[in-house]
Amino acid sequence: MADPLSLFSLEGRVACVTGASSGLGQQAAIALAHAGAKVICVARRAEALESLAQQIGAQATSVAADLSQRAQIRDIAAQISKPFGPPDILVHAAGINTRQTADDVTDAAWDITMNLNLAAPFFLSQALVPPMKSKGWGRIVNFASLQTTRAFPAGLSYGTSKAGVAQLTRAMAEAWSPSGITANAIGPGFFPTELTGPVFADPERAARNAAQTCVGRNGALSDMDGPLLFLCSEASRFVTGQVLMVDGGYTAK
Repeated sequence: MADPLSLFSLEGRVACVTGASSGLGQQAAIALAHAGAKVICVARRAEALESLAQQIGAQATSVAADLSQRAQIRDIAAQISKPFGPPDILVHAAGINTRQTADDVTDAAWDITMNLNLAAPFFLSQALVPPMKSKGWGRIVNFASLQTTRAFPAGLSYGTSKAGVAQLTRAMAEAWSPSGITANAIGPGFFPTELTGPVFADPERAARNAAQTCVGRNGALSDMDGPLLFLCSEASRFVTGQVLMVDGGYTAK
């Protein structure tokens, strides 16, 4: 019998993580590298990416790019594939929340939200899936949200994009899983990131969110490591089209 722990090894795999300059994307890049993958870190901020790549070491590199610019996606995909070859694993952690009320949503804010949160995961995956098909193996992990299924104040465009991510994940699975490519999503609860900065800046609000969970606390970045490695590895080979909520039971109450 093979060692069950070997199911979680990413030795020999190449992973691409978007939104890797901070927060959950940065944590994902570090976790995948520790599991043995070579990692391409993608985000807009070149200095932060270079610092992360240096922290991880020789098995990491970076590509500074703005994924909200849809016309550039194909070129970005080509850059991603240069250092280590085409990725086997795609983790789409890049995202934006403009926090505009329904009455105040602007065209520009709507467009950048949909482009970065919803269009980029699809079109970048579309560009990078062909090599996965030729290998008969691939992993796509999208980032959903509590707002995938719940409406929050000042979250109309963000919530709409994240609801779309759930269906995007199912549709990716239907299209590409016959070729050995699984597509799943992680739905984070409240974690301390740049995106949730306004939430954690209000101690009372942060405490209310913690009390809403089943475990009685908000997330720590390391809480994401296990679920992510599961979905990126051979361990999840029969799991596809799913949204795994990593929220301490927030959505269970």
